Amino acid sequence: MQTAYKAFGLFVALALILVCGESTAQPFPSRPIKFVVQFPPGGAPDTLGRMFGQNLAERLGQPIAVENKVGANGIIATEYVKNGEHDGYTLLVGASGPMVFNPGLYDRLPYDPVKDFIPIALFETHPLIFAVHPSVAATSLKALIAFAKSNPGKLFYGSGASPFQAATELFKKQAGIDIVHVPFKGSIPSLTAAVAGEVGMVAVEAPTAMAQLRAGKVRALAVTSLTRFPLLPDVPTVAESGFADFELILWIGLFAPSGTPSAIVNKLHGELAVILGQDSVKERLVAMGYDTAAGNMKPAEIGVKHKADVEKWTKVLRDLNIRAN
Repeated sequence: MQTAYKAFGLFVALALILVCGESTAQPFPSRPIKFVVQFPPGGAPDTLGRMFGQNLAERLGQPIAVENKVGANGIIATEYVKNGEHDGYTLLVGASGPMVFNPGLYDRLPYDPVKDFIPIALFETHPLIFAVHPSVAATSLKALIAFAKSNPGKLFYGSGASPFQAATELFKKQAGIDIVHVPFKGSIPSLTAAVAGEVGMVAVEAPTAMAQLRAGKVRALAVTSLTRFPLLPDVPTVAESGFADFELILWIGLFAPSGTPSAIVNKLHGELAVILGQDSVKERLVAMGYDTAAGNMKPAEIGVKHKADVEKWTKVLRDLNIRAN
C-alpha cells in the first residue's frame, strides 16, 4: 500500500512540475530587451542601435532600451554582454573595431569576439576612403604614390583609430612609400585636419567623409572595398589601383552571447531581416552613408566573414607592430 501511495505521490509531483513548466514557459520576448552599445551617445553605433532598437521593438511588441557602456575601446561593453545572461534579453551592438581589431591590438582580451558571440545581423557596411587635401598634387592613388616617392617623409596622413592606421600602413608598405602617421582621437578631428590642410592625407570612414567630399573640401582617391562603393561610383578601389585583394570593410551589427538559444537568434534575425529589407530603412541608411547589401546575410555567413576578418587583421596589426595606445 505504501508503494502505491509513493507512486501516486511521485505522479502528482511530476504532473505539477509539468504544469508549472508549461505555465512559466513564455514565448520570446516576454519582457523588455536591452541593447548594449560600446561607444558614447551620438556616434554611429549608438545611432544605429537606437534606430534598429525602435524598429525591432515595434515588431516584437516589447520595449528595447539602449545602454551605453563606454570605455577601453569597447572592451567594457563587450565583456559585460559576454558575462551576462544568455537568454536573448541582453544583446551587443557590436562595431568592427572591438569585434575585429581588438584581438590584434591587445595581448590579452577578456573576450574572444568569435567564440564568445553569435552574430544576429549586420546593420550596415562601409569602406574607408583615402582622401587628400586639394593642395596635394594627386588625383589618383598612383599619382599619390609618385608624389610620395618624390617627397619621402613629407606627406602626413591622419587617422582617428587604429583600424584606419592599419589600413594606411598596409597600403604604405605595399606601395613602398614613406608617409608619416598623425594620430587623432576620432574620425571627425582627423577629417577636420585634412580639410584645414594640417595633414595632406586622411583615412576616414565613408559616412563621415561624404559631406566634405561633396563640398570639395577633400578629394577621394580610393575606397578600401573590393568593389566600388555605391555612394561613390566614380571613385576607384585600392585594388583597381594596382593592389590586388586590398580590402577593409567596417561594419556595425547585433550580437548575442554564445549559449543563446538558436530559436531566439533565428527569431531576432528574421525580424531584423524584414526591417533591413524595407525601402524606408534602406533609404535612411544610404542617406547616412552606409551600404545596405549586408542586410541579406544570414548569421552563419556573418560568422564566417567575422572569423576571417579577425584572423586577417590580427596578423596585419601584429606584422605592422600596431598596438593599442
